[in-house]
Amino acid sequence: MDTSTDASTAGNTDARPVLEGPDIARVLTRIAHEIVERAKGAEDVVLLGIPTRGVFLARRLAEKLEEITGRKIPVGSLDITMYRDDLRMKPARALGRTEIPADGLDGRLVVLVDDVLFSGRTIRAALDALGDLGRPRAVQLAVLVDRGHRELPIRADYVGKNLPTSLRETVKVQLAEEDGRDTVLLGSKQQTTGA
Repeated sequence: MDTSTDASTAGNTDARPVLEGPDIARVLTRIAHEIVERAKGAEDVVLLGIPTRGVFLARRLAEKLEEITGRKIPVGSLDITMYRDDLRMKPARALGRTEIPADGLDGRLVVLVDDVLFSGRTIRAALDALGDLGRPRAVQLAVLVDRGHRELPIRADYVGKNLPTSLRETVKVQLAEEDGRDTVLLGSKQQTTGA
């Protein structure tokens, strides 16, 4: 959900895939196994995806966790729109949905799931939103791509791919549920010229 997934890559012809569908499936399987190992069976795990693509990734992770553990893993979504620190600087965004599993969050291990970790500001907003909804035992972070350039002291516990980038590059995650295909594209920001 970070600003690194902007639309400029979509129309950028020099964007190249760094992960394809099978790669994404493989890293999600690895992350699911890591969650089970670190959470000692994942009995109290709740997955909360950050809209939009983080929600799809959280659902996929829940399916993989169920395959591994044989138990349904609660999964929901956490809209952070009203907690963002850039509301004054960007056009208004549509509010997403926050869906908390019926068992709630108190005393549970909440794993936040997002597509790209960049500055860390989206995750800071997610932590603020989470604080208004309950008191988890612990909070962890799973991301498909960590592209670096942190502005806040936030790191992911589970990373699908570390992808060092320059600030002139963009990372665009596309998922079948939203975009019709699974891929991660790396491109360069398009330069705008003044008249």
